[in-house]
Amino acid sequence: MIPRYSLPEMATIWEPENKFKIWLEIEVLACEALAKRGEIPKSALKDIQTKSQFNVERIDEIEREVKHDVIAFLTCVAEHVGESARYMHMGMTSSDVLDTALAVQMKQSATLILKELTAFKKVLERQAKKHKLTPTIGRSHGIHAEPLTFGLKIANWYEEVKRNIDRLKRARQTISYGQISGAVGTFACIDPDVEEYVCAKLGLKPAPVSSQVIQRDRHAEFFSTLAIIAGTIDKIATEIRHLQRTEVLEAEEFFSKGQKGSSAMPHKRNPIVSEQMSGLARIVRANAFAAMENIPLWHERDISHSSVERVIGPDSTILIHYMLRKMTKLMDGLIVYPDNMMRNLEKTGGLIYSQSVLLALVRKGITREEAYKLVQKNAMQSWNTGKDFLKLLKKDKAIIKLLSATEIDKTFKLKTQFKNIDRIFKRVFTK
Repeated sequence: MIPRYSLPEMATIWEPENKFKIWLEIEVLACEALAKRGEIPKSALKDIQTKSQFNVERIDEIEREVKHDVIAFLTCVAEHVGESARYMHMGMTSSDVLDTALAVQMKQSATLILKELTAFKKVLERQAKKHKLTPTIGRSHGIHAEPLTFGLKIANWYEEVKRNIDRLKRARQTISYGQISGAVGTFACIDPDVEEYVCAKLGLKPAPVSSQVIQRDRHAEFFSTLAIIAGTIDKIATEIRHLQRTEVLEAEEFFSKGQKGSSAMPHKRNPIVSEQMSGLARIVRANAFAAMENIPLWHERDISHSSVERVIGPDSTILIHYMLRKMTKLMDGLIVYPDNMMRNLEKTGGLIYSQSVLLALVRKGITREEAYKLVQKNAMQSWNTGKDFLKLLKKDKAIIKLLSATEIDKTFKLKTQFKNIDRIFKRVFTK
């Protein structure tokens, strides 16, 4: 991933230095296990433990000749270890190292992402509670529907982030598997005890069964989870983009001192972070599709998945990590305009209370169909003429025969609309 979207703690996980460090740890641990079994002399193990090291530039130099990254790595290490290096990689195949190391890297990445998800969740909780009773208009199909509170809108986001935390924890477990099982997964040239030892030391579980590779449905689940997280971010960002539109302006991104919105128009304050989030989310979702395509491989393995993972592994984890950090900051500094929310809520002249009137009429004994016709007739008149809906209802003889002016007024109360908000919040935020 390009530096623009890379935070150092996540980028470090995918740098060659960390990758080769994990590779070396796997190789040394495998030798320790083999030595316990008496298959490697203790003197050789000591050499391997004390002398093993690598140089990234040297590995790259060797790879340019041999055209094989694991062989290049082993050759480089052997240059430091000496004769005892002949005991390294015994009974192993390249994928034993590659897939086990990738599992470690994905687990490391997931842990960092979970930290950011937790921080994001906390900000959403604070904002939801702050605006628990801040009235705003609910929209369906983009059209004014009924009143709700801005806090309830955010509570929906909070709950979704909670689910994403659970999803990622499960996905982290799914990919936390390693293998040291040989060329086709049969342990023909290495004992399963070695695999169990290495995985235990790395905080992984041995794959119950593998081919030459760990099966890619595990990876697809991980990247699909990242795609869902990206979808959540995009969902929130899209909402903020709408709310920041000039004709809406119910909320907007914080605009810092000295910030510029347009090279041509000095007045502009654009939702650039939200737009960036929507754009980057597309990449993460696309990468999940690529991970799905990696599931079917030829027989026990081909390398069609390898090049894909070299891209999507770093890119998806780095992007999600960056996106969560940005969204946390965005929501923490979000500017909310309650007066504008109320102004928009009242824009339709009370039409948003039509269901309350409908139900009040039904409770008086007429059919729902009859009630619907009475309310819709007045609603359409209000919509077409701009006349106040409440006043029209009070002038309708058929309605006033059933409902008094006081009863009609009661159907137009925000307090009534929000009577269950506290109950919803208890459901969401009670731990």
